[in-house]
Amino acid sequence: MRIFDVVRTRAGQAFPRSLYAETHPAPERVALAGDLRVDIAVVGGGILGLSTALALAERGVSCCVLEANAPGWGASGRNGGQVNSGLKWPPSQVERDLGSEAVTFSHAAPTRLKELVARLGIDCDYANGGGYRAALDPAAMRELEVLGAEFERRNIPVRMMDADGMAAAAGTPAYAGGLYDPVAGQVNPLKYVRGLAAAASAAGARVFSDTPVTAAVRDGDWRLTTPHGTVRADKVLFATNGYSDATVPGLRGSLLPVFSTIVATRPLPEALRARILAGREVLYETGLQTTYYRVDAGGRLLFGGRGPQAPASGPGAAKRLTRLAEALWPGVAEVGWDHGWNGRIAMTGDHYPHVHEVAETGLVCAGFNGRGVALTTALGPRLAARLVAGEDLPLPVTPIRRVPFQPFWPAGVAAVLAWHDLTGRSR
Repeated sequence: MRIFDVVRTRAGQAFPRSLYAETHPAPERVALAGDLRVDIAVVGGGILGLSTALALAERGVSCCVLEANAPGWGASGRNGGQVNSGLKWPPSQVERDLGSEAVTFSHAAPTRLKELVARLGIDCDYANGGGYRAALDPAAMRELEVLGAEFERRNIPVRMMDADGMAAAAGTPAYAGGLYDPVAGQVNPLKYVRGLAAAASAAGARVFSDTPVTAAVRDGDWRLTTPHGTVRADKVLFATNGYSDATVPGLRGSLLPVFSTIVATRPLPEALRARILAGREVLYETGLQTTYYRVDAGGRLLFGGRGPQAPASGPGAAKRLTRLAEALWPGVAEVGWDHGWNGRIAMTGDHYPHVHEVAETGLVCAGFNGRGVALTTALGPRLAARLVAGEDLPLPVTPIRRVPFQPFWPAGVAAVLAWHDLTGRSR
């Protein structure tokens, strides 16, 4: 029975420029050549695919990862490196929409990442400094206070911050207050994903780069065709997220691949480093146009948020972001910027990650809405257990549903953001 047949002939692409790629040597890229038989195949070599492959290999299951470019080529290796807990909506809404386990699972996800890094000894500049949700105005702060009270009732450890506390933590008086999450942290995401790839390989998984799947056919088992070989597998996980194509019918139309941009300074002088998130915390602002930042292990300020909705690179990738950071901390302008890059994250219409079953023995998991580092790490073992033993997942399995007018997403995103700029609803 022919389920999918999508021809895609492009070869693997050069690794995108970023601070991470330019300061961490790339391992050798090995492409599939010939035919391979495994129990389970994973399509996509980001955190989700590699975390799942690692868990499968540690169970003794034969598996492979088929990555069109190289591990971490997409959002997994280009993101802001924030290890945050929870989902977008308050726990009470998440519980109504997805069930109680989705709440506990998502808030424990950073701890799962911390434990994995420690167990495997992954060198990824991990720091458990905690994280802040920052409110730009009193109305946003009132919303955070309601959220903080709900967290307290559920015994989720958080601490409310007033304006003075946020000014001391972030080094700027820009915030009306905030909420501190002690389980949050940060990583160098590219070092992390490459560490996962090495660990999965050491456990027995076959990890292939420059191996796009050009056709996927289920006829009893799965036959995955690539430019230079074929994989036969009993089951498949499709883990392509913001770079999903037409391989799984309808998947691309169910996601909004929105670009997020990051700029990085040269290493900060000690005086600034001591002012801005000195405990290596991470911070993101509430609101439509989320701005997020951290200071990395090398003392650089990494500042992310809205930028061009098309590929961009270099320190001039997002002048709006550099101007905003320089307004928050005037001394940053003298330090200067030497890196900038962007990439696609997968948004969903309901702002939840989605799990789908395809052709009975295939799974899809996508749509992490900018919260994927911890969540995809924690989901890997659970997806492995689902594939091997049919165990329940912490997220519901749902049909693929197309986002209305999805082909017009770049124009729609630009229009919404321009409207909010015009009306002063977000900076």
